[in-house]
Amino acid sequence: MGEVELNISAQRLTIHSILYFYGSAARAELAVQIAEDVATAWNEPKGKVRIKGEWFDVLFSIEGRYEPDLQPAVVWHNTNPRLNYFRIEEYSQHDISSVDGLGCNTGYFKLGNLLNHSTTAAHEYGHTLGLDHPKILDIRGKGQPGIMYPRGTLCDPAFQYDPAATAGGPGGTLNPWARKVLESDIAGLRLARLSFDRNNFAVIGEFSSFYHQKHELPSGIE
Repeated sequence: MGEVELNISAQRLTIHSILYFYGSAARAELAVQIAEDVATAWNEPKGKVRIKGEWFDVLFSIEGRYEPDLQPAVVWHNTNPRLNYFRIEEYSQHDISSVDGLGCNTGYFKLGNLLNHSTTAAHEYGHTLGLDHPKILDIRGKGQPGIMYPRGTLCDPAFQYDPAATAGGPGGTLNPWARKVLESDIAGLRLARLSFDRNNFAVIGEFSSFYHQKHELPSGIE
């Protein structure tokens, strides 16, 4: 989720998002790194959008903040569209990172998915802005996979976990580190359809406002 600022004179459209991280695996340096990864990914294509006949450069301004003592009420009652809240833990009962729907501002991240400049956070951020997984998940022959393709997607060998693997077999699906934000992903946000107020601000996404409790390991598992 974010607040969108349209600067007419500079011909720039900026999406402002602040990502707050809490949970036992969250750290200040990790919060900064995730925000940088998201911003780098979404700014890489140097997106443009045409609004009322004028072209605007699209810029993603992403901040990452560590909030170890975040209280549930802060998440529940937040009304600032720039603020997003994500719990980070080593264990997730779903074994993945996820957000709370399309166009939301909360989620639960698995630590292992976020390390080494992974594209997971950038992918989940796309969901918070309203983007879904593509319907067709066999993109062999289509080249570079966009950021919203999920794990398990069939793709060209160069983008698989193992380029030598048989498509669909072990190692023969999309390596999420190979995803990139493409111009088509920016276009999918439909920024020109946003409703801007008299100060040229708009909101993209919605408030899910869900505070996540830590997932506990099943008894007998360490």
